[in-house]
Amino acid sequence: MSKFSLKINGKTQEVDVDENTPMLWVLRDHLKLVGTKYGCGIAQCGACTVHLGDNAVRSCQIPVSSVGDQEITTIEGLSENGDHPVQQAWLEIDVPQCGYCQAGQIMSASALLKRNPVPSDTEIEAAMNGNICRCGTYTRIKKAIKTAASATENA
Repeated sequence: MSKFSLKINGKTQEVDVDENTPMLWVLRDHLKLVGTKYGCGIAQCGACTVHLGDNAVRSCQIPVSSVGDQEITTIEGLSENGDHPVQQAWLEIDVPQCGYCQAGQIMSASALLKRNPVPSDTEIEAAMNGNICRCGTYTRIKKAIKTAASATENA
């Protein structure tokens, strides 16, 4: 076991875990941040997406020892009140069906809009590629991303 000091959602947290423990399990099992979901465990479905710095990453394949000083943002830390433009657009467009993949979808979408505030359809599809939704809400996801981009642009 090794001690790690991690900055998660703006707070520094200490964990004592094996250095190869995936961030997903540190978040869920050790810190009880269960908004980040376990999907496939091989970084193929996107359910476990969090931000590492400004990048959307699959937390199931990121060993805690590789995080270093980078800040981690989970769905719980995206906004305090759930009023991030992407979260608001998700509600407005009524995107979720079963909801399981939605935290990962929202984290990927918010990372996209942070680096590209007005993405094209092609850019949205490229950025969201790898975030799988078993319910097939892709059309609503794209519409919500455009709604969030528009809201941010007009703010």
